[in-house]
Amino acid sequence: MFAACQPGAERALKNDVARRYPDWRAAFARPGFVTFKLSGATADRVRVDSVFARTWGVSLGRIAAATEAELARAAWERLDETLGTALATYEHLHVWQRDALLPGDEGFEPAAQAPVAAAAAALLAARPKQAVTRFVVNEVAGTGERVIDCVLVAPGEWWLGRHVAIAGAMALRWPGGVPPLAAPAHMISRAYLKIQEALLWSELPVAAGDRCVEIGSAPGGSCLALLERGCFVTGIDPAEMDPAVVGHPRFTHVRARAKDAKRSVFRDCRWLLMDANVAPNYTLDALNAIVTRPNVRPEGLLLTLKLTDPALATKLLDLAERIRKLGYKTVRMRQLAFNRQEICAVATDPVAPSDSSRRRLV
Repeated sequence: MFAACQPGAERALKNDVARRYPDWRAAFARPGFVTFKLSGATADRVRVDSVFARTWGVSLGRIAAATEAELARAAWERLDETLGTALATYEHLHVWQRDALLPGDEGFEPAAQAPVAAAAAALLAARPKQAVTRFVVNEVAGTGERVIDCVLVAPGEWWLGRHVAIAGAMALRWPGGVPPLAAPAHMISRAYLKIQEALLWSELPVAAGDRCVEIGSAPGGSCLALLERGCFVTGIDPAEMDPAVVGHPRFTHVRARAKDAKRSVFRDCRWLLMDANVAPNYTLDALNAIVTRPNVRPEGLLLTLKLTDPALATKLLDLAERIRKLGYKTVRMRQLAFNRQEICAVATDPVAPSDSSRRRLV
């Protein structure tokens, strides 16, 4: 099996896999890319269900050559050897590059880089005449569709794989597990990209007219993304907000810390967000003081949990249980492609949900 992850998250991914699948053995690895050898299991029936696995699939091995043209020819030979006529059942070709940097470092953002376009062009040019002609390259796959992966691991070194975009795993539909997002010219902060990815991955039904409250909202990246969706947004932060957000007619700024904000601020919100640069337990302590109050029960929580200490990667199950104890049945976690040293947590299915119609303004 292969799996992609954030650079620096390899050890956390390996530890998570070892806990879930003790018979797997870690094999080849580079920053942002890890492979595993399986014993006693059928690869097509397993899932790398780790918070740190951006995407995963069945590895078809490594190829190396001096030029892209040679790599492309070798790739098709390997696919023919390993898949044979079954290659005709694959609709998508996802060509992607492992991340060597964290998002935001040296201006880097996870997206298709120039080498990816060159590799994809070489693969299409070298495609045998008898190969299936239905391939689409680096498009979002539909649920249930089959995907060939070509991973650019190093200059002159590609890894091939395959996976199915199974239901319930949205990121498997995206090339390399990265959603098709680009930073717009008007982006206030990277929080804009993080919230966009979080909403795509989680498939939360955030809709125009919903009331959202964000704790730790400055300077306003997430708020801007929610306003663009038509939401009514309240930002709680003692720091200043960007003028583009402050001047929006559907935005309200509560210039205070969360513990000092009036409880009425939270009473009618449908979605509660928190992205504060504090340890996870502090985040959950602050939330506990809010959502346990009478008449305050958002339909969903969308939280950024900062891994301020690498050891916190081993505490995610405990953190998920703390979130459930806030009154939510379902808790999902993922290290987003646009995250850095942090985890996105989404909590839904409140134990005592209120009438959702009260939380919608239009």
